[in-house]
Amino acid sequence: MDERQLRILRELGELGSVTAVAEALHVTPSAISQQLRLLQRSIPVPLTERTGRRVVLTDAGHALAVAAVEVETSLARARRAVTDFLRQPDGEVSVAAFHSAASVFWPLLLRGLADTGPHLVLGDQDVAQDRFPALTRDYDLVLAHRLDHGPRWPRSVICSTLLHEPLDVALPAGHPLAAKEALSPQDVADQPWITVHDGFPLMAIIDAIASVAGRRLDIVHRINEFAVSAEVVAAGGGVALMPRWTTRRHPDVVLRPLHGVQAHRDIDVLHRPERVARKAVQTVLVELRRAAAVVQAREFVGA
Repeated sequence: MDERQLRILRELGELGSVTAVAEALHVTPSAISQQLRLLQRSIPVPLTERTGRRVVLTDAGHALAVAAVEVETSLARARRAVTDFLRQPDGEVSVAAFHSAASVFWPLLLRGLADTGPHLVLGDQDVAQDRFPALTRDYDLVLAHRLDHGPRWPRSVICSTLLHEPLDVALPAGHPLAAKEALSPQDVADQPWITVHDGFPLMAIIDAIASVAGRRLDIVHRINEFAVSAEVVAAGGGVALMPRWTTRRHPDVVLRPLHGVQAHRDIDVLHRPERVARKAVQTVLVELRRAAAVVQAREFVGA
């Protein structure tokens, strides 16, 4: 049995004929009769009987019609509860982010939503690019990064780009190349390199630098955390790629633009379509866009 069939049975008990029920529900009498037959299949005793040319309820039918009122009332309460949940402005919203985005966006989110906003539940997730979409199963919103020429996100998730961030070459402050305003792949190809691990997006730019320069790069360290890479760069351990806006500035490290290859990444927010039915999630999305505008406007380099 389903809700529509129970309603038809209830209306039949109140209105007294199939024709009257059909008129009340704006359907044909044959459609009403078909639904009554389907309902009858799930009940072991007759629900209706003929009295002359009319179809009326049996005692069992009347009992089920009374129960149908309770069912409709409970379903109405359930729908109201869902509606209230979706409209709740201060509900819980879970947000995942990779480390460098988290260091910039989370303080801005927390401050922006401190007084009247949703309750944030934050989680750091620094994963390979192809694993970000799966995180939308567990989080309302997921901050992910993707290179200009990287694979598109699957259609199962909705994507909004927050930032289109340049990736610069990080050098020790006293390095000879620090005197140049911009660097080419040929400039940096003979340097020792600090890179991320394989499977992470920035490796595609490392490969592009090697391809344009026509030589394999000397990768001496593999470090995913930019703050740690900056310390190694400052100590003379090599050069590295660093995001321009979402990396904490190190006093002994300088950043120089890299020309000759595509050296940008998109910082995207991913979510499943149904998540934004909630007002609280919509509020956090708006605040993320506001935070992105702040970051880009001042070329924010600290968190």
